[in-house]
Amino acid sequence: MADKIDVIVVGLGNAAICAALSATEQGARVLMLEKAPIEERGGNSLFTAGGFRFVHDGLDDLRHDILNDLSAAEAEQIILPTLPAQTYLDDLMRVTEHNSDETLAGLLVGRSRDTMRWMRHNGVRFIPMFGRQSYKLNGKHHFYGGVNIEAVGGGWGLVDQLLKAAERQKIEIRYATRLVRLLQDRRGAVTGVTVKGPDGYADIDAKAVVLACGGFEANPEMRTRYLGPGWELCRVRGTRHNTGDGIKAALDIGAQPFGGWSTCHAVAWDISAPPFGDRTVLDNFQKHSYPIGIVVNLNGERFVDEGADFRNHTYAKYGREIMKQPQRAAVQIFDAKTIDMVRDEYRIRQVTKAQADTIEGLAQQLDIDPEGLARTVTAFNAACQPGDYNPAILDGKGTKGITPPKSNWALPIDRPPYTGFVVTCGITFTFGGLRINEHGGVLDVTDAPIPGLYAAGELVGGIFYGNYLGGAGLMSGAVFGRLSGHSAGQHARS
Repeated sequence: MADKIDVIVVGLGNAAICAALSATEQGARVLMLEKAPIEERGGNSLFTAGGFRFVHDGLDDLRHDILNDLSAAEAEQIILPTLPAQTYLDDLMRVTEHNSDETLAGLLVGRSRDTMRWMRHNGVRFIPMFGRQSYKLNGKHHFYGGVNIEAVGGGWGLVDQLLKAAERQKIEIRYATRLVRLLQDRRGAVTGVTVKGPDGYADIDAKAVVLACGGFEANPEMRTRYLGPGWELCRVRGTRHNTGDGIKAALDIGAQPFGGWSTCHAVAWDISAPPFGDRTVLDNFQKHSYPIGIVVNLNGERFVDEGADFRNHTYAKYGREIMKQPQRAAVQIFDAKTIDMVRDEYRIRQVTKAQADTIEGLAQQLDIDPEGLARTVTAFNAACQPGDYNPAILDGKGTKGITPPKSNWALPIDRPPYTGFVVTCGITFTFGGLRINEHGGVLDVTDAPIPGLYAAGELVGGIFYGNYLGGAGLMSGAVFGRLSGHSAGQHARS
């Protein structure tokens, strides 16, 4: 069969399966290669919440083709802001300090809505993110922050539904098969791959290859080399198999490195979480309700503006700030006014937390300096300014006279009991990768396309720098997976 393969897709997450489905639509015969054994399949996509950020005109716009399972009673309870293309693009540029590549950013935003429609056509069902991206006010769910729609079943459901679509298209998948190198002819065109599978090494010929096998977040040597000292000690939120294989294979044949190589998506992660993702707990080790509380280090000192922006615009850079703190740890603190508003992930059994009727008592339970924490909380409470509190908008209710400030949602921590959650840094994915063109083709160091080589997902560089926009990662994987698969399929069939 090997000589009949048109397109090889390396990887088996959201981007990879979208690429395989898209290539199949072009009439290509597709083979997918998954490094993990079947019981660990799905890449990082499986460990996500399954949320997508895409352009839309509000709930009525979505009900006929994306949220067509939504009942009239459910729709009546939803307040869903629109997301115009310019807002999406402006937010992406703002959080990346205008470093995001304009061509790639334009493709991500411009193709997001149609790609969601395409995924729904391929059998992926979507629902509003009630438990994570809305606050219930006056009996209605007010959504905020731009990423409000998720795949049914979260990341696990997303992968499951995409795999069922691949099965319907009879796409072959080989498990426990690792990419070793890319094969080329004398013209430099990619002609296949060398892999190591259960039976050893093998060469597989193909007319095109799509790399969609993740970044290097699970590789401690590469993390330390590119992200800096200490990064070998962070927790990995997702799969243990994303060790940069696709990036290295492409660089070895002259592909152009591109993007934010020294930065990554890293978040607040429960300090008792295992070294790699847990396929039962999934992303529930994350702790993302810090905007309605305060965050301190083990000296009892605040070190970030918890209310700088919506959670979706700050959470992916605050993991790096936690890495800079003593013992790479922090504590999120809430009082009785806000503890009932925290996200669902705070209510799982596997949490590291304590509760006390005094700030000093909480500090003692969590090994925080009691005097330092009491001093911080007293100063914070005194700095909170009057105003209307509304966690679903940027309410401007901030602090005055302290550093760092809290720019929104600043309520005094003064109503016992007090609850603290201990977190560390969990890395999600790395931002550095390969440079691609508007067709998803990988470019070499002279900006020329490498014939037959395409890329999608985490290993595409140039979209995210320093920070990240919630829901844009899965959306990027789907958009560029669909694009690269289409191009690879056309290349193979031509």
